[in-house]
Amino acid sequence: MPFIKAKTNCPITNEQEVRIKSLMGKALELVPGKSEEYLLLEFEDHCRLWLRGKNDEPIVYIEAAIFGNESHYGYDAFTSEVTRIFAETLGISSDNIYIRYEDIPAWSVCGMYIERKK
Repeated sequence: MPFIKAKTNCPITNEQEVRIKSLMGKALELVPGKSEEYLLLEFEDHCRLWLRGKNDEPIVYIEAAIFGNESHYGYDAFTSEVTRIFAETLGISSDNIYIRYEDIPAWSVCGMYIERKK
């Protein structure tokens, strides 16, 4: 279950959100075994973000929590694609796009506990 959260200091229109959602679902396929089918997304716009002591340019901070990929296969290609998506859709310069990855060792859904196989 991937959970991707994006915080940005710029506005996101409904059309942009739908576009990003669709493109993120496709981008996730670059990570082996992952797809939009289980993707959970959160968008938070108008955040008070500061970068390099300023907040006068569009910035996005993305957290991507992904289950069962402790070797980080596909992250390089996924990073490039996510950067392209936010740069093209929201006009954010690539040097203002930050992605933090988190490994999810266990989670639950539908009342079931699921742990990464060791």
